[in-house]
Amino acid sequence: ALLSIKPEYVEEIRRGRKLFEYRKGIFRRRIDKVIVYSTEPCGRIVGEFEVKGIIQDAPEKLWNRTSKFSGISHDFFEKYFDGREIAYAIEIGDYREYEIPQKIQELFPNVKAAPQSFIYV
Repeated sequence: ALLSIKPEYVEEIRRGRKLFEYRKGIFRRRIDKVIVYSTEPCGRIVGEFEVKGIIQDAPEKLWNRTSKFSGISHDFFEKYFDGREIAYAIEIGDYREYEIPQKIQELFPNVKAAPQSFIYV
C-alpha cells in the first residue's frame, strides 16, 4: 500500500520515535509493506516500512497502548479521532529510506495523484 504521511511524521518514523501510524480507516487486504509518500512540500516517495501488525481499539485504549512511540501529541490524537469509536494503529517495523526520493508517477505510472490516505499499489 502507498500511504500519504506528513513530512514531520515521516521524520519521526525515520528517527525511530514514531512506531505507530494512526488511521481512521484501515486496509481491507493483508499488507506486509507500506510505501511512504511524504506529502507537500516534499511531495515524494521517500521510503518503506514493514507492517508488524495493526491494532484496533477504542481511541483512548489505543493511545494508552501506543503513546510512548506515537510521534504525536495527545491533543492531536484526540482531535484526529474525535467522535470515533474505533481507531487503528499500524505498527511500523523496519523502515528503509530510499537513496533518491521519487515522484509517484516515476514508480507508479498509473497513479495520477497522491492518495488522500492510502491506495493499493
